[in-house]
Amino acid sequence: MRRSIERADTAYPDPEERMELRTTVNGEPRTTEVDGAESAVEVIRDGFGLTGTKLVCGSGVCGACTVLVDGRPLVSCLTPATRLREAQVTTVEGLADGDTLHPVQAAFAAHDALQCGYCTPGFVVDAVAFVDRWRAEHGDTEPDRHTIAEALAGHLCRCGAYEGIYRAVAAACRGEHDGGSGSVARVDAPDKVTGAATYTTDVRLPGMLHGAIRRSDVAAGTVAPFSHLTGAQVIDLMPADRRIRWAGQPLAAVVAETPLDARHRAAELSLSITTLPFVVDPDKASAVGAPEVYAERADRKLAPSAAEGATFPGAWHGNRRGPTMLPFLGTVAKRRLSQARSQQDQGLVELDFDTAPQLHSSFEPHCAVADWSQAHRLRVWVSTQAVEGIRQSLSEATGLAADDIEVIAEHVGGGFGSKLSLGVETLAAVRLSKATGRPVSVVLDRHEELTATGNRPGSASRVSLLLDEAHDIRALQVEVDNHAGIAIGNSVGALAMMVYDRTPRLARDTDVVTNAPPGAPFRGPGGPTYAWALEQTVDEAAHRHGRDPIELRAQWDGNERRQALYRWAQDLPVWRERGATGSRTGRFRRGVGVAAGNWFYFVDPSAEVVVGVEDGRLTVSTASQDMGTGSRTVLARAVAQVFDVEPTDVWVRLGRSGSGTTYGPTSGGSRTTVSLWPTAVEAATTLRGQIGDQALSEHEGARATATRGGDLGRRAIPFDLGGMEVGRGFSAAVHVSEVEVDTRTGKTRVLAVHGGIAVGRIHAPGPARSQCEGSIIQGIGLALYEQQVLDPHTGLTLTANLEDYRIPQLGDTPEIDIHFHEEGWEHVPGGGIGLGEIATISPAASVGNAIHHALGVRTTTLPVRPDRLLEALR
Repeated sequence: MRRSIERADTAYPDPEERMELRTTVNGEPRTTEVDGAESAVEVIRDGFGLTGTKLVCGSGVCGACTVLVDGRPLVSCLTPATRLREAQVTTVEGLADGDTLHPVQAAFAAHDALQCGYCTPGFVVDAVAFVDRWRAEHGDTEPDRHTIAEALAGHLCRCGAYEGIYRAVAAACRGEHDGGSGSVARVDAPDKVTGAATYTTDVRLPGMLHGAIRRSDVAAGTVAPFSHLTGAQVIDLMPADRRIRWAGQPLAAVVAETPLDARHRAAELSLSITTLPFVVDPDKASAVGAPEVYAERADRKLAPSAAEGATFPGAWHGNRRGPTMLPFLGTVAKRRLSQARSQQDQGLVELDFDTAPQLHSSFEPHCAVADWSQAHRLRVWVSTQAVEGIRQSLSEATGLAADDIEVIAEHVGGGFGSKLSLGVETLAAVRLSKATGRPVSVVLDRHEELTATGNRPGSASRVSLLLDEAHDIRALQVEVDNHAGIAIGNSVGALAMMVYDRTPRLARDTDVVTNAPPGAPFRGPGGPTYAWALEQTVDEAAHRHGRDPIELRAQWDGNERRQALYRWAQDLPVWRERGATGSRTGRFRRGVGVAAGNWFYFVDPSAEVVVGVEDGRLTVSTASQDMGTGSRTVLARAVAQVFDVEPTDVWVRLGRSGSGTTYGPTSGGSRTTVSLWPTAVEAATTLRGQIGDQALSEHEGARATATRGGDLGRRAIPFDLGGMEVGRGFSAAVHVSEVEVDTRTGKTRVLAVHGGIAVGRIHAPGPARSQCEGSIIQGIGLALYEQQVLDPHTGLTLTANLEDYRIPQLGDTPEIDIHFHEEGWEHVPGGGIGLGEIATISPAASVGNAIHHALGVRTTTLPVRPDRLLEALR
């Protein structure tokens, strides 16, 4: 597939020579000085202050930095700044005509062709060039999906908003949004499609310095104290035992006037490092005599958690921690399985599975800007999923009172679980700001983002499933070795216990620690991993016994919401017409697979929302954040519903936590919408009662506050979940995927995915649908492409750029159909719960089962690379 974005071939001049650069940007003459070493994106963002253009990959792969130069789209991260001399440059800020959006911008806003919005400016700029060319040649006809995919092949979206992008570009080509017409699917869309949305990477403060982190290039060792590196320019980031446990571990942070100088200074730090033996392979780590990651009992308290919330206790045996067990008549399950093995019971299905670590790769990197220039006042801008949680963590880390700290995250460019806690970039920025008395920015580059910010842990699991003659479950055992690098606390096996019949069952989860980068919570932590193993085992049982895979699941499943989704899935034409497993012949073979998903209902009972009147306009505020999941739109719609106005008439204040703000929920665990919607409705209803039928202007300053509170019937849990409570009931999902496998090359193409989601009432249909579509895209990445690879000789991450770490692109997007079952949650205030996690549990497993249906061969290792598939066929 060709790339539509060109890479400028202008040579760099002598970097010692300063020169004047004259250009025209968005119709205005601009002049600056360059030394010839700068890229165009640096000059556009820092020289001209046009921060809509985003730097993500730095290697011309993702397209986020695309600008038009003399009408041609160029990736500005690879374009020398000198290429802009005497050129006509158009950035995303220059596309609109005053307050009238360009038709492409209007189409992106109307068709929800975005989520976090960080990649959106690049998509929009290149789409403008394509739409103008297309309409000049073809009039108002609609291009097919293949043509659109080819035109925008140089772009990536980690949120997976590709379906909306297809819809938007097609609509713009049809002329439906000429004159900037159209509604908006989410209230912050206009800011995101015009480049006006401010992210932490866009923050520029007077006198701001730049920090950089020196990281380890060895996987194990010790670092001597920095006694020779004292002063405000260097801070020590080593743990108390001064041990290096993984390649990429932060060692120190430095500060300088420019980002480039800071990185040079960090690289040139003179540190005394003693290397030690290490192990990054989980099998070798489990062997007797392997180097121990945590050799001493006290060291084990330093192990970070890859879970969202507290971890179950477990005994250590070398590099193995556990197993932690979740039994229900576990002894009975073990006995029945043992007898079945000895008797070669035909009802016994046992399969082994392996999954590779999947990297979050948020497009806005982990970053922070700290201003501690006043002794008792700290302001921090940070890309985070938890502005309130970060404020409390900073209070503990700095000794300042929480009321003396303000945390700001106006817009967040993705997180997926990796930005839930206080990161080293924030701590470094805060400490460097205190030491220098000036604001300090610390922004990770893409190499750091793909090395050091977490991953969905890999795993090795065995599922043992025993059926009786009626095909009911007699016993289930799931044993999992979890591979989260130096981290612990995974519970993949335990999650598998909560889906089907409560027959005798046993989960055994063991953490195998290695000198690999630490895992972290990733959208439905453990969920896609358990589904990959359990749902393929269920599918295999159905195949061996000649049963319809949906009917067999329905026979076991007591979840009424999922039962409704099974009925929906069985009625799909693609399911009814799928044919027998492995019956296709020829080079290209198609298959259809199904998988079910299960997740918790979490809620934050402390969530508060304030609704008021300011400047004659309705406002709604809480100390939460929107990382692309649509929280702004949820709040606006809740208030608008009560007052019978448009959501765009409501001013939403999010992304700020400090003295005087109300407590808001973290964006994690699918708790945000269910915590905010009913609370906003309650506050708005109270305010409406105060105002009555009078004009808002007559009640300037009026306000009402509501607190979410817990739900009756919630489940009691014996450990901390970071402020969350577990409500009554499980959310449900069923995904049906159709694939085509090329048996000559081993390449799998996903043709269509039907996603059924049962979370009750959908409060913001556009963002909800987009999240479900993006979950499918990320599931396809997990199933077919994404794999963290480490060098076994050094422990260094080899997949540390967006060329070597392959995520799905527009051309990989199948036809996607989303079905919402909105019944069954009437006991919940607002009638619906969150969907960010449940939507991502089962897509990968459904692709795996579709491949088996196409070929009659089961692939059990993720990702299903072409070489693995060809080996399975042989």
